[in-house]
Amino acid sequence: MTEPRNSGVKTLGIKVPDSLHAQFTLVAQLDGISLGDAALRAVELYVETKRSEPDFAARATAALEEIEREAAARRGAIQGLFGEAAPAAEPAADTTERRGRRRGEQS
Repeated sequence: MTEPRNSGVKTLGIKVPDSLHAQFTLVAQLDGISLGDAALRAVELYVETKRSEPDFAARATAALEEIEREAAARRGAIQGLFGEAAPAAEPAADTTERRGRRRGEQS
């Protein structure tokens, strides 16, 4: 069996100025690691550094609240398509059975 295509990993490509690339390559070589491993460590360090900033939690909370507002707006738009309340999800068998009846088929 083959693994899923991305296997939970994303590829990141960045442009780095020549002088910084040379330094980055040298540092990775001195540490005995690949550029990929060095880049991963740099990303992990960046995330950890940002996470420990005093206002980070507040900014993350604000972003989460914005996501919730956008989701509520989308939910309202979908509900508006069906009147006041969106129809409840139906099991696949029930949906198939109803489609057959709409086409005039016997169930």
